[in-house]
Parts: sequence; structure tokens; C-alpha cells
Amino acid sequence: MTAGRLTAEERERIASGLADGLGYAGIARTLGRPTSTVSREVARNGGRRGYRAEHAQHATGWRARRGPKVLPSPLSTPDNRGRDPAAVDAYRDRFAGMMVGSGLPRMAARLLACLVTTDSGGLTARELVQRLQVSPAAISKAVAYLENLEVVTREPLGRRERYLIDDDVWLRAWLASARTNATWAETAHHGAEVLGAETPAGARMARMGRFFSTVTDDMAGRPSATARDDALTVLAVLVKAGPDATGRAASVLGWPRARVEDAVREAAGPERLTREGH
Repeated sequence: MTAGRLTAEERERIASGLADGLGYAGIARTLGRPTSTVSREVARNGGRRGYRAEHAQHATGWRARRGPKVLPSPLSTPDNRGRDPAAVDAYRDRFAGMMVGSGLPRMAARLLACLVTTDSGGLTARELVQRLQVSPAAISKAVAYLENLEVVTREPLGRRERYLIDDDVWLRAWLASARTNATWAETAHHGAEVLGAETPAGARMARMGRFFSTVTDDMAGRPSATARDDALTVLAVLVKAGPDATGRAASVLGWPRARVEDAVREAAGPERLTREGH
């Protein structure tokens, strides 16, 4: 069987196999890879429903550039030695406040901020109770919430457990955000088709779909079509469109009418500015 890292082409084939409903073993056979390689690849990059080849490729490059992770010893020296405790506490509160403003529950945000600003990246429940001055029940509830988000993991430490945050947490958050934007784009485009792109509601959904498609492309590192590119494309079609040029151009291109109208306005912009300049 093939050895070494998966290539971008292999990841595309994995995504295609998942879309076709193939199991991990079936996909692995087409690649000449062990089934475990495919299952780990999918599990690390969004699961069966959330796997995207371009995101997985980006994540692998990021991990390679980051280098091997060195886990701290649970018996390491105390964190934040030689730093101003008041400044560290103030920053931790600010960091937690930022996450609360982003929608994270306050206790979960405080716990996450505590782990992020700890050199070891891991603390026991007892240490968290002492640092945050809350009950063990509050810590347990916050940990369960963060575990569900795949942000915090547990590590056995004798009869106790240590809660850890690793460097991949931000990558996982980025991937989850990219998948969410892709879902918004897909749902909005479908809404434009259902409502009719020529209706105000359909046009609104089409604009929403274009926005989230652009955000998704940017996050995946793919170049997206600009309004000027659209304008040039539409101009080429309008030359031959004849009566009801906008509607026919939309039909030829397979675009919502609102997108064609936006492109026409973009195309008219420079000409209008030239006339006004004279």
C-alpha cells in the first residue's frame, strides 16, 4: 500500500467518495491506503459531514509548519513566574470578555482563558477551582461544554484528571467557521432558487449566498471572482443577448438576475465617472 502523507488529489478523492456515500474501507481501496489512514484523516478534519478537501490540505500544511508539539510535564515549575500577576489577571479577564462577546458562556470563557494563559496549557479541577474561585460543579459543567466543542481534552493524572488545551484548537475553530460559512452559502443559494431570483426575497438570498461564498473562498485560500470580473463576463454576453438582455444573460450564465444587474452597474461605473469628469 501507499505510504507517506496524503496528497491534495487524494483528499479530493476522499471528499468525492464521502459525497458518494462510500465507507472508509471502500475509499481506502481506491487510494491504495490503509482504512485507518482514511478514517483518521476524516476524523481530524470535520468528520463525514464536514470534510472538505481544501480545508484538510490547508490544515496539514499548517501543522507541518508549526512543527512537532512538545507537551509540558505535569510536574513543571509554576506558570507566569517573573510576570506581573495583576497584568496577567487583567489580560485573562479581557480575553475571557472577548470570548463572552463572541457568544461563549461566561464560565466556559473564564476557564478557557485560564488554560490559554497558562504555560503548561493544562490544569486540574482543583487548580481551576483555586484560580477561578468557583465550585467544582461549575468547573465540571464548563469543561463538559468545552469538550463538546472539541476545545478541551482530558488527561489522566493518577487519581485525578488534567484538562488540556492544545495548539490545534484555533485550527479546529477556523475549520468549523469555514464549514459554517459554506453551509450558509449553500442554503442561501438554494433559497434564491426556491423563492425565485427575480423576486425581492430571492434577490436578497442570492446576495447573501454570494457573500458567504466569497468568505468561504477567502478562508480556503481560493481566488474568488470580483465584481469587475463579473462585469466583463456579463458585457460579453450582453452584446449578443438582444431584447431583455439582463434576463437572457442570467439564463445563459446560469446566474441569478440580481448578480447580472450588479455586474451591469459595476460595468457602467467607470463610463459614468468618465462622463462626469468631462
